[in-house]
Amino acid sequence: MVIPVHDVNPVRRTPVVTYALIAANVLVFLYMPGLAGSVAGDSSLSQLCHLQAFLDHYAAVPQELIHHQLPQLVPTGDVGPGGAGCAVGPPGYDKSPVQSVFTAMFLHGGWLHLLGNMLFLLIFGNNVEDRMGHVRFALFYLVCGYAASYGFALLNDDSGDPLIGASGAIAGVLGAYLVLYPKARVWVLVPFLVFLPLRLPAWLVLGFWFVLQAVYSSGEGVSDAGTVAYAAHIVGFLAGMLLAWPLKAGTPPPPEPRGLLFGRKARPRQTW
Repeated sequence: MVIPVHDVNPVRRTPVVTYALIAANVLVFLYMPGLAGSVAGDSSLSQLCHLQAFLDHYAAVPQELIHHQLPQLVPTGDVGPGGAGCAVGPPGYDKSPVQSVFTAMFLHGGWLHLLGNMLFLLIFGNNVEDRMGHVRFALFYLVCGYAASYGFALLNDDSGDPLIGASGAIAGVLGAYLVLYPKARVWVLVPFLVFLPLRLPAWLVLGFWFVLQAVYSSGEGVSDAGTVAYAAHIVGFLAGMLLAWPLKAGTPPPPEPRGLLFGRKARPRQTW
């Protein structure tokens, strides 16, 4: 997997929605119990029970989204008798499956999950927001997130596992960027013994990303296919492409890259 660093594609206005989304995701993550306090992910049983109850309340669950099957017993956040597990009881709240998709979009399973998503959003979200405008971009982001969640739920309607993360919405941003700026140059780090810096066209970087999601969703080449919703990434990406397509004709091309493939370019570049 290549790691994007920044793109050679300046913006005309400050991407306030992109920055606000990043800030909101970070703040919500810091509020989540049992995760933000430890980079290594080590948590006590009490923290894990609290986290389980938190996710059951705010995460999206495919069974709930498709069949509206809300559980009669949910984790309470307390440790069970004898410390053998987490206690369960009747829910003390009314959960809306539709609203849970929105809250789940701001939840993450760890620091790497959060930082990886925010890196992609920061690099590619600013240009998409610049092209769409602040309000339309915010709506676009939400629509892609909902499409990704419900698309995954339709394919896994019997699953009771919580679905969290901004990946589906951000995949929509990547799909829109591919449609609007396929020839923009993106600086990436390619792991090959060491991290090699390369400047590649967006169509290659994002196309390769999409192919990887398709391969991983089939369970090939990855051991955690059951814990990562790769199908949601695919649905979000395709939704972003479709929604951005009407804007393609009026999108100005990115600046032509100058300089060598490696090293500093003569033209000022966008930083991250």
